[in-house]
Amino acid sequence: MSGKPRLHYFNGRGRMETIRWLLAAAGVEVCFWSFVLRSYGSLLFQQVPMVEIDGMKLVQTRAIANYISTKHNLYGKDMKERALIDMYMEGMFDLNELLMTYVIQPADKKQEHFANMMDKAENRYFPVFEKVLKDHGKDFLVGNQLSRADVQLLEVILMAEEYKPDILAKFPLLQSFKGRISNIPTIKKFLQPGSQRKPRITEEDIARAMKIFRS
Repeated sequence: MSGKPRLHYFNGRGRMETIRWLLAAAGVEVCFWSFVLRSYGSLLFQQVPMVEIDGMKLVQTRAIANYISTKHNLYGKDMKERALIDMYMEGMFDLNELLMTYVIQPADKKQEHFANMMDKAENRYFPVFEKVLKDHGKDFLVGNQLSRADVQLLEVILMAEEYKPDILAKFPLLQSFKGRISNIPTIKKFLQPGSQRKPRITEEDIARAMKIFRS
């Protein structure tokens, strides 16, 4: 069996995408398995994503991300840095959830959801991270090295730009941050065509995923 981590999920972004980003940032090659193992009793809570890594079958996105981040030195150098990373990550998870669930909104709710997520991005979340970068005065959100918070923030920025390309117009430090983190070699490679990064999810992707999950 290959020593590479195995990722079990449908062939789309969803809740596995953050994990793909972290593994890519760490320079880890993976095996992707698109079938679901629920019927074989391999899923602890009958849910995906699941990652097979280091002899474990891990489920729950945050638990998987915590393990990968700790293993690959993306979780700060001490408890204080980790607390800051966790705090920033929770805000990013909230925004990510808004962006990720837009596609599943009923037709009569999409306009309202879109307005809400753009408002939250521009007036709640991005101003916070612009201020964090200004106050910290470093290239990264926490400490002086890349952390999972930087990786996740870039992921969320790029997702938001898919809906509104000029969303960073009022945030010069986030613009610089985006360019800087995007040019880290492992992340730059992940952003190239042909990588494990998945395209923006569509309603057709959702339908295929639901068919897999219900099978």
